[in-house]
Parts: sequence; C-alpha cells; structure tokens
Amino acid sequence: MRANAPPVNALAEARSYCRALARAHYENFTVASWLLPGRLRPHFYSIYAYCRVADDLADETGDPHRALALLDEWEGELQRCYRGEARQPVFVALAETIAAFDIPVDPFLSLLTAFRQDQRVTRYRTFADLLGYCRHSADPVGHLVLYLCGYRDPERRRLADCTCTALQLTNFWQDIGVDLAKGRVYLPQEDLDRFGCTEEGIRERRFDAAFAALVRFEVERTRALFREGAPLGVMVERRLRRGIDLFAQGGLAILRRIERQGYDVLTHRPALSRARKAALIAGRILSGIR
Repeated sequence: MRANAPPVNALAEARSYCRALARAHYENFTVASWLLPGRLRPHFYSIYAYCRVADDLADETGDPHRALALLDEWEGELQRCYRGEARQPVFVALAETIAAFDIPVDPFLSLLTAFRQDQRVTRYRTFADLLGYCRHSADPVGHLVLYLCGYRDPERRRLADCTCTALQLTNFWQDIGVDLAKGRVYLPQEDLDRFGCTEEGIRERRFDAAFAALVRFEVERTRALFREGAPLGVMVERRLRRGIDLFAQGGLAILRRIERQGYDVLTHRPALSRARKAALIAGRILSGIR
C-alpha cells in the first residue's frame, strides 16, 4: 500500500528536519549529494534520516534489550507510514518519497533486521555468514537508491549489491579495532583460523605477519567485489554515475591506505585525509563538466 502525501506545511518542515539531520551527521553524504540530481536530494535526505535514526537507536543506548524495543517502535512508525498515518518528521518526509517512487517496505525492514542482528550477533563463523549480514545492512541502501532513480531490474540490483557489500566490508576492515572495543568481531572465524590469528591477539593489538596476511586476504576479495560492481556506473544516468563512483573510489582509496600501512589496522586506523577526500570529490565534479 502506498503512503499518502502529507500536508504541505508538515512536509516542508519534515524535509528541513531530514536535511539538517543528514548534514549534521555525515559530511561526506552531504557533499556527495551535490553530485546528485537536485530533484532527488530531498528524497536522499529522507532515506538517510531513516537509516541514521535507526542506527542511533541501535547503537547509542548501550543496552541491547532497550535497543531492540526502540527498533520495534521505529518499525511501528514505518508501518504507520505505509498506512498513510505518518506522524514523526522523518516518516512525514519519507512518506512523500515512498509515494513518489512506489518503494516497497522490504528494504526498510531489511535494514531493521541488520540493526537488530547487531544486538544479538557479535561474531561470524564464515564469510558467507558475514555476506548474509551485509545483505541486510548494506545492500538495501543500494536498492533504495535505484528505486529513486527509476531502476528496478535484477542486474542493476546485483551490481549495486556488489558495491554496497564491498563498502560495508571496507568499513569492517578499517574499523577492526574500533569494533572490537564495542564487542563485535566481523573478521570471520574461519579466516582467523586459516591464518592462525586469534581474537585475543586482536584485543592485545598484536600485529604480526599472520595478521597482515589475513587483512591482505580480506582487502583483495573486497577489491574484487568493487570490480564486479563497477559496470553499474555505465548503466545509470550521468549524475548518479558520479555519485556512485565517488563512494566506490572512496572505498578503494581506504583499501589502498590499508595496503600502504602494511595492513596494520590495529595500531593506526586507516582513513582518508580531508585533502584526499576533496580531491576525490573534485575529480567527480570535473568529470561531469568535461
């Protein structure tokens, strides 16, 4: 069932709320939105706001039981939105987006599945298990972007999944130490065993040849996913292509940074400098005016 359009005044306020939320939380998202068609920016903001609030509900309470209860409440607001009864600002804005692009509820629910999984699952036995998590935590974002741009075919969705999963995995390898401090290990246990590494060693920040080989292995198969998803860039409109390319190139730049520091992500978190981020953004903008 499609959501009904909210009143104009309420919609303007809700749009403003979502835009401010996006700009306050994620500079890169805001900058990347400059590369998107102007008509789509309010809708990107409403989708981002939905994801941002849900993520905060999951991660900022410090209590898994409380987080799960809050996520249930957020899902209740989502269901009200789809019944045309949106009342919270994020959902008032999101209702317009859902109606305008005929977006099904599935990707929104899938993201909540991932946020709930983070409260219950903190270790992954196999890489296949981790990819299963990414199907809920990362891939729905790509599906939502495709819906906004009018693409609904399986092949574009498959390619978007490759890129979104690669971005999620890049974040995992970048934040191995950070995530462990939160009680989460995304390195699959089968890979730890294969390279002779242990969670205790990670906790103690013991960087050695075995750990370097493990991270190199993860970096290489993540890069392969970026390559697999790359053809999407020539299958979408030009301005969206530049935005997709910016995020992919940012992920690949993080992988190169990990390589340049010898795969040691335990003693120094790999990140891009402001200058490097600016160069990536400038490159995408220039590519669009040639």
